[in-house]
Amino acid sequence: MKLFYHPDQERHAPPTFLLRGRPVDSPEGPLRAELLTQGLSAIGLSMTAPTEVDSPRLRQRLAAIHAPRYLEFLETIHARWRAMPDAADIVAPNVHPCGGGHHYPRHPVGLVGWHMHDMACPMTADSFAGILASAASAEAAADAVLTGEPSAYAMCRPPGHHAGPERAGGFCFLNNSALAAEVLREQYDRVAILDVDLHHGNGTQDIFYRRGDVWTGSLHADPSDFYPFFWGGADETGEGKGAGTNVNLPLPLGSDGAAFLATLDRLIERLAEFRPQALVVALGLDAHKDDPLAGLSLETADFTAVGQRLAALGLPTVLVQEGGYPTEHLGDNLAAFLGGFTAA
Repeated sequence: MKLFYHPDQERHAPPTFLLRGRPVDSPEGPLRAELLTQGLSAIGLSMTAPTEVDSPRLRQRLAAIHAPRYLEFLETIHARWRAMPDAADIVAPNVHPCGGGHHYPRHPVGLVGWHMHDMACPMTADSFAGILASAASAEAAADAVLTGEPSAYAMCRPPGHHAGPERAGGFCFLNNSALAAEVLREQYDRVAILDVDLHHGNGTQDIFYRRGDVWTGSLHADPSDFYPFFWGGADETGEGKGAGTNVNLPLPLGSDGAAFLATLDRLIERLAEFRPQALVVALGLDAHKDDPLAGLSLETADFTAVGQRLAALGLPTVLVQEGGYPTEHLGDNLAAFLGGFTAA
């Protein structure tokens, strides 16, 4: 298996985010990559940097899943923000078009409110470079599978599955899992994204909700009680050409590994109905009981079983890192998953 990570991802290093009304240290920073890398090293794996971080081809692929004005926003908003009198160095929203806006603003404050649906996506001057390097790592893993690798892993931070066609949220800016699926679609007619993150992949759902060529499935903590709150119900099944190709299986808060694996088996049964030719796994490790954003209670050994089940599908597979935040167990959780995946 080839593994990809570009060190420019370290350039996105927001110091804080807003949690329950308080600014706290952000768990989504370079430390995540350090701990995940330690887990890989423990099982004898190392990563390769993509040859390009920015290319016309990457930009074209991103434009297939994100709106042009959103991509322009991500690239230019920090400079536009800093040009305002007395603006902070960190871009953060303070107004949102709740209930749906009718007018697309020109002012930076309005743009930030339009394109960022929560307070978990602060941007600094170097953030866009790190965001783009994260996407390039997912692209490299998907390209590796297109050229014959049976599977590949992309260590992506910031993560991506909360990023929709034109909004950031939940630490996510560009949807790396959706990008990997779009790359796989260049060769395969039917691609599936299976999301095992603690949180529902609402951005991924939004991108493919009306498309029938990419199946999206997610098991996650019940959004009635947990982030992202407004998406992820079992009644969200797709529309138009995408009707029936979106499957959400929410879990009660605190569910353990046995419940998670039983639900994963149900999700895999639904996946089989789609008859996918290739797979993207949105790999969250934040379902672990000690994750700082904990909502489920998996043990490290449970990730081995998750890896085994997904490998048993026998599909060309891109593994894209989503959540999983700093604890002493984070690297072990990744090693457990990959150990199960590669042993199957």
